Amino acid sequence: MYIIKIKGKAKIPDYLQIRDDAFTLIAYTRTDRPEKAIEKCGLGNHLALIMQKMNEIPFGQMTKLDLND
Repeated sequence: MYIIKIKGKAKIPDYLQIRDDAFTLIAYTRTDRPEKAIEKCGLGNHLALIMQKMNEIPFGQMTKLDLND
């Protein structure tokens, strides 16, 4: 899995993309309330890790997530 944080402009909010290993879009959600979308795509058990990485990475940088815990 990969995540990328996208910076919004003016009235457009910041967004988070979650993509699988083939770079297929799994989830696309606002960074200020991603919980519902993460639950909906079946990654709710990894919510803490995704939120931690989302807060750590800079905008525009794709980061690999290792969800094989």
